Amino acid sequence: MTSSQTPSRRFVRREGVARRRRSAVATIAAAFSACVMIGSGGAMAAGWTQQAPVSTDWAVVSMELADVSALAAEAAEEAEARGQTAAIDAEEPDDTPSAEETGADAFCSPEVLDALAAGDDSAVIAAVGGAEAFRAAVADQRASDCIALDDPTHAWVVVNKRRPLDPIDFTPNTARPQTTSLVGGHLSADVVESFDAMVQAARDAGVGEIALESGFRSYDTQISSYQAQVSIRGQEGADLTSARPGHSEHQTGLAADLVSCSAAGSCGTIYDFGATEQGRWIAENAWRHGWIIRYQEGATHITGYDPEPWHLRYIGVPLAEAYTEGGYDTFEEFFGLEAAPDYG
Repeated sequence: MTSSQTPSRRFVRREGVARRRRSAVATIAAAFSACVMIGSGGAMAAGWTQQAPVSTDWAVVSMELADVSALAAEAAEEAEARGQTAAIDAEEPDDTPSAEETGADAFCSPEVLDALAAGDDSAVIAAVGGAEAFRAAVADQRASDCIALDDPTHAWVVVNKRRPLDPIDFTPNTARPQTTSLVGGHLSADVVESFDAMVQAARDAGVGEIALESGFRSYDTQISSYQAQVSIRGQEGADLTSARPGHSEHQTGLAADLVSCSAAGSCGTIYDFGATEQGRWIAENAWRHGWIIRYQEGATHITGYDPEPWHLRYIGVPLAEAYTEGGYDTFEEFFGLEAAPDYG
């Protein structure tokens, strides 16, 4: 049959209804015949036994035939409805991806869930096949059933102007690094060792001393810090250089502001750091120890902050390596998140 001869769906549906109606008529005719035979049979039995003939109540027969006809019509309508629904389902398949298609079940495997329960970020990443596999699964939502980017207990937490900490007053377990700290600063206890190792590596490379200018800041401390910037720069200027309380990476204990120091022990400011030998070494090598420069040149439209070559953020060695090899400039792009230039 050519395409011009192909019957329309309406024609096919009409023909199907006609067939079902013919079937219903046949059913009614059979029922009628049965009733007549019953009546005739009763009369014949009466003749054989010489008893009073059995009369046929045609009113009852008529009611029964009406019932049969109604049931047949109802059955035909239901069959037609089922046929139409099946046709619609066939023409418009469900586009919702299944768990198998999205890979959600594959990502949130028992091994991943066990590693999450143990609080072992490196084991989670290893269980899914490495940092790039982890990043890709987060970016395309396959990891959403078990990975929360707003959980501040994990190194992959994303904190920005549109993603506040949860809880807003989160406080990590902290420890003081062995590295010189100008204000006695602390970091998350989970990252102190890697921070000290990075500073020692810079020292061993002959680039000089690095000190921690600022590490963990509590919610209350960030209130004071932000307000100080507002008093100096105004709110618009402050929002380019300081996070509002509850939106600061420093509150996670995973951020560190660095300064360079001389052999004699004198240190510069954070604003000097990027142009120093220490600053250049950090830009090239911090990822080896699990740290990245969070606010890069040319990324203000995404991060909402002016460039800060002194502001490091710990994300762990596997993710930092994937971040660097992938050529990413922001954590938002790394995980496929929306830009956060403001608090909208």
